[in-house]
Amino acid sequence: MSVQFTILASGSSGNCAYLETDDVRVLIDAGVSGRQIRQRLLSIGRTPEILDGILITHEHSDHTQGLNGLAKLNIPLFCNRLTKEAIQLQCPKATFDFRLFGTGASFEVGHLGVDTFSIPHDAYDPVGFLLHTPQARIGFLTDLGHTTKLVLERVREANILLLETNHDLKLLQEDTKRPWPTKQRIMSRHGHLSNDAAAQAAQELVTADLHHMFLAHLSSDCNRPELAEQTVLGGLAKAGATHVRVQTALPHAPSATLTL
Repeated sequence: MSVQFTILASGSSGNCAYLETDDVRVLIDAGVSGRQIRQRLLSIGRTPEILDGILITHEHSDHTQGLNGLAKLNIPLFCNRLTKEAIQLQCPKATFDFRLFGTGASFEVGHLGVDTFSIPHDAYDPVGFLLHTPQARIGFLTDLGHTTKLVLERVREANILLLETNHDLKLLQEDTKRPWPTKQRIMSRHGHLSNDAAAQAAQELVTADLHHMFLAHLSSDCNRPELAEQTVLGGLAKAGATHVRVQTALPHAPSATLTL
């Protein structure tokens, strides 16, 4: 039984990933336009029509902006109640097939197991995921201001992990486009992880079973892939974790598909 995993987009402008097992095909978030989602799926030989569901972490537009364009396909949308209500406000003319879960609950989409857990971020009820496939466990830790003990414990079993490396602290502080209140929000405990915070998290959660780490949700203005990779690799080296492959996910093109 094969499993294929592709990050279609990751960054402040939009986030979306595709996961396929022998019997289930899902998106995790839909943060680029419906047209872009279709084009990026086509680039790997897939279309939105085959999807069995879309898992939503939270309601911010860089995770939901493609939902309007996909609404007519009536794809089941898995989210919690507060995220559902926010999506309905964002898309008042669209009708969705909502499948609600309680934050902290586990459920299944076909044979795909989904664990949910609360994360600290300035959304209504944001969640992270640990996805259980026949070949690997995949953790999603994007959009969180800091890593709690709960968050670290819930993804400790991951073989593949998406970990937010939103900004380099120096580049953010020197940025001239963002007013100080915005910078404060980004750096807050309900904002976004810096490279240094992600490196510390990586040291704390790495195990012998973690093989692949995607650095996710990079700011286009306040980070660089080489900075994120250097910082996180440094953290992993301190933990003696030379077995982990680190790769930066980018906003403008899909990552290479992992076949597991």
